[in-house]
Amino acid sequence: MEVSRTFDVSAPREVVRTYLADFSNTVEWDPPTVKCVRRDAGEPRVGSTWDNTTKMGRSTTELVYELTELTDTGLVFRGENGSVVAEDHITFVETGPGRTRITYHATLSFKGFRKLADPIAKLGFTRLAKDVVANITREVEKRA
Repeated sequence: MEVSRTFDVSAPREVVRTYLADFSNTVEWDPPTVKCVRRDAGEPRVGSTWDNTTKMGRSTTELVYELTELTDTGLVFRGENGSVVAEDHITFVETGPGRTRITYHATLSFKGFRKLADPIAKLGFTRLAKDVVANITREVEKRA
């Protein structure tokens, strides 16, 4: 299942990139994330990893996320455990002084028999996208 949103924020591209490159910040902008702890230190770089815990309803899931792509205009995070693979592709383009357009594209793929949950999970996944947009906007604009 996939969800994609494009939106504008009042923050410079570098502020957006710096904030979103640290996946620990998902606790501030991704509603189901309850904990996200970086495994390594220093500036986020390709290969950096995070232990991410999400809670949806009564279900808690833990994934290890890795930053697999880091450029001036985009990030790719990949998370996986025994039952699911998640990928977050985030791009950001400066649209004017202090303005950035963000495209957030998330993909969630269940493994094995858990694929049967796809239709139900997609409803919740799509609803959360609205909150993700509002939360990212709020958080990056606070830092601008």
